[in-house]
Amino acid sequence: MDLAFLNFADAPPPPPTAAYSHAVRAGEWLFVTGQLGVDPRTGALVSGGTVAQCRQVMQNLATVLREAGTSLDRVVMTRIYLTNFGDYAAVNAEYARHFAPGKLPARTTVGVTALALGGAVEIDLIVRFARTDL
Repeated sequence: MDLAFLNFADAPPPPPTAAYSHAVRAGEWLFVTGQLGVDPRTGALVSGGTVAQCRQVMQNLATVLREAGTSLDRVVMTRIYLTNFGDYAAVNAEYARHFAPGKLPARTTVGVTALALGGAVEIDLIVRFARTDL
C-alpha cells in the first residue's frame, strides 16, 4: 500500500519545532495530525478560551479533510487532548455540534499537562474514505 504525505496551504503550518504532515493517506484510511486552535492566517492561538480554540480546531480539521477530498462525515475515531478537564463539558458540546446527530465517531479524551503553543485543546482524527473517494 502506498502512503501519501499531505500538507495543505489553507491549514495552519506546522510550528518550526515540529516535523509532521497535516495528514497521511494509507489506502482508504486518512490519519490526520492533531490540530490546535491556531488561526491559519496568523499562526497564533485564537482568543476566547477553550471553546473558541475547540471551534478553531474543528475548522482546521475540516479544512484538512476538505483538501484531502473528504469530510467530518467520514471520521471513524477522534482523540481529544485537554489541559483542563474542567473544560470537558464545554468542549464536548462544541465538538458534538460539528457532527450529525447520532453519527458521532468513536472517541478517546485524554487529560494532558500541556500542549504545544500553550493550547488548551488538540484533536486528531482517523478517517475512512468513501468508496467513491478512492
